[in-house]
Amino acid sequence: MWAVLPLLCAGAWLLGSPACDAAAALSVSSHEKFRFKSWMVQHKKKYSAEEYPRKQQVFVSNWRKIHAHNARNHTFKMALNQFSDMTFDEVKRTVLWSQPQNCSATKGNYLRGTGPYPTSVDWRKKGHFVTPVKNQGGCGSCWTFSTTGALESAIAIAGGKLLSLAEQQLVDCAQDFNNHGCAGGLPSQAFEYILYNKGIMAEDTYPYQGRDGVCKFQPKQAVAFVKDVANITLNDEEAMVEAVALYNPVSFAFEVTDDFLSYRKGIYSSTSCHQTPDKVNHAVLAVGYGEEKGIPYWIVKNSWGSYWGMDGYFLIERGKNMCGLAACASYPIPRV
Repeated sequence: MWAVLPLLCAGAWLLGSPACDAAAALSVSSHEKFRFKSWMVQHKKKYSAEEYPRKQQVFVSNWRKIHAHNARNHTFKMALNQFSDMTFDEVKRTVLWSQPQNCSATKGNYLRGTGPYPTSVDWRKKGHFVTPVKNQGGCGSCWTFSTTGALESAIAIAGGKLLSLAEQQLVDCAQDFNNHGCAGGLPSQAFEYILYNKGIMAEDTYPYQGRDGVCKFQPKQAVAFVKDVANITLNDEEAMVEAVALYNPVSFAFEVTDDFLSYRKGIYSSTSCHQTPDKVNHAVLAVGYGEEKGIPYWIVKNSWGSYWGMDGYFLIERGKNMCGLAACASYPIPRV
């Protein structure tokens, strides 16, 4: 989806561009220099002498954006995290999809009822139904974590064990179902792969590597199976509410824009993202929903580690198809 772009000011041939001139003109205070070094220690970062000035500039620019955002009356707060030394273009190339994923290609087959539904749901509090937050690392494999998270929960809710399933199998093996490993994919297509592949292995027998590899699936070691896939009708967010309320957590995709990367807490909303199914670039898992101060929200499990956001989770405004989140929601029906 995203074009491969050069690193900001990484080469001499870029010097003189407006973006590089602006970065070069950024005057860094002693406090900001100290903050950058402290952040480097916290995140175990090391740079070459050549790379250090640019990384410091990017960090300070992000640090100032965070402070400016938090000084205004927003529904969510931002903070430093593992992405704070990266431009948005760099993040797009590492953890978001680089292959177009048009959710409208998935035909809905979910028949919605009429409600009413509970005012709030949180599958984390209903029992041992949600696995711990995982970390996709520098691979655009979020779709695999959304897939395994949904199936792990669906099996546990159906009466099975809470397993940890193999994202790496999906990265390596699901290409025939229009998925692209570290370049992106869709949970709905990954559920179809598991269904027709007759299973997925466990994480401990097919460990995550965070890079594209050769398929090593062993049929006799499959531990989880899909009987059917429920694809929620395009942009039917109320059907997502019903599915989460009555059945299990739901996989969905949305468009990540710059400010989401530094999310810390609160209810995320954006005026810069799109609501069209061709712009989504990140897949996650809705494990519940609720409302705070009159603003309805989704409770969402991310795959950027437990130190990002709210212990690896975030809230996003519900009922407005925020950033296209209702474009391609789905969940698996497991064979237990």
